[in-house]
Amino acid sequence: MTEYFHLDDLDRKILTILQKDASLGANTLAERVNASASSCWRRIRALEQAGVLGPHVRLVDPVALGRTLDVFCHVRMKSQGPRARASFQRAMEAEPTILAAYSVSGEWDYLLHLIVEDMQDYERILMGHVLDHESVAATSSNFVLRRVKHTTALPV
Repeated sequence: MTEYFHLDDLDRKILTILQKDASLGANTLAERVNASASSCWRRIRALEQAGVLGPHVRLVDPVALGRTLDVFCHVRMKSQGPRARASFQRAMEAEPTILAAYSVSGEWDYLLHLIVEDMQDYERILMGHVLDHESVAATSSNFVLRRVKHTTALPV
């Protein structure tokens, strides 16, 4: 049985605010959640130690870097054996343009999310890193027309 970290109302307020702006100092955060800075600091450390809070990151706007095409690529494997899957997963982890790779249920075996510069950039990755893998039988790609919603914040 998996044990979950118990969140109280103050923890939830802290997490909600930090998911929007992780750069806030303890004093500013304390003011926003109506608590002391030392209490906030202790709770943040406890949330980090429990694995609820991960590393501090800054989100980069892909368009500002010329990456304007979001692609979801479905992958079907030739083999479902553990070696084939492990080899494929290592190959996908090694390609930095693949932002997320999911093992999924249903008709396809994996779902990849990429943000690329253009169709030629996607073709290079698809042909050279995905279809070139010996375990891949087929792929199907969906191209994002417009992001309707995109968030990294989880409801707490």
